[in-house]
Amino acid sequence: MLSFLYKCANSYIVLNLHKHILNIMKSTKYQLEFHIFKGDNFMDIMTILSVLFAFICIIVGFIIEGGNPIALLQPTAAMIVIGGTIGAVGISFPSSTLKKFPRVLSIAFKKKEIDLKGYIAYFKEVSLKTRRDGLLSLESELTGDDLDPFIKKGLQMVVDGIDPSAVKSILNTKLEQLSTRHENCIEMFTSAGGYAPTMGIVGTITSLVIILSSLSDVAAMGEKIAVAFVATLYGLATANLFWLPIASKLREIDKEEIAEKEMIIEAVLLIQEGVNPNTLVSKLVSYLTEDEARDLEEI
Repeated sequence: MLSFLYKCANSYIVLNLHKHILNIMKSTKYQLEFHIFKGDNFMDIMTILSVLFAFICIIVGFIIEGGNPIALLQPTAAMIVIGGTIGAVGISFPSSTLKKFPRVLSIAFKKKEIDLKGYIAYFKEVSLKTRRDGLLSLESELTGDDLDPFIKKGLQMVVDGIDPSAVKSILNTKLEQLSTRHENCIEMFTSAGGYAPTMGIVGTITSLVIILSSLSDVAAMGEKIAVAFVATLYGLATANLFWLPIASKLREIDKEEIAEKEMIIEAVLLIQEGVNPNTLVSKLVSYLTEDEARDLEEI
């Protein structure tokens, strides 16, 4: 009876914790983001809460089943799994990629606002200016330090009178290089997600070798074997709750940035072509979602 009440109480705690976290995520105050400004990047609170929530659910579920949370704290297992995973990743990638690891990891926990509507409004103004004053009037647009380097590069080539096909080719090449760099960095986390479960098995086997080499205390073998499997748990948990989700998050960020750069290329070429500003807006709106396009029409 006491065991049943204990499980019910813990289930109640988990449900209330879940509701509390969801309320924070839906809060208009936070809007899923914790603003720690550094340029136009700020912490994405939803990612942090999701990681914490996943690990907390595992721990609380373990407790509800009657487990002792202290049993999950195995420093040697953590050292084998985490150290082995990092070592395997270090072997798999060149130092030029590995040194980007901390910065790339921080990107997964930050959110950069990509204001496509703002870009469209900006390019419409630039288009109006070039139709009125000519392409050379763009030189004044290139003096600001806050202008996106990709936009600055494209407009500079337009001012320099480079052939449109060459402008398109150069910008697309830069975009491909950017995508390749992103994919190389993302692959580090994907690989870590593949290595971690294997390192967990290595940790478990290492412990079993030690346990089976000494059978003098048969009564305690069950407990020792249970502890040995903590390494497997560490490997599976870190792979599926950290490394692989981080890789997925980075891929989504990459898709957003690629779409942004593709729109910039399209806008630069349309400005160079001298199309009507309203035609430019109509073509660039295709890069927006339905809600963003509706918002743009209301402005």
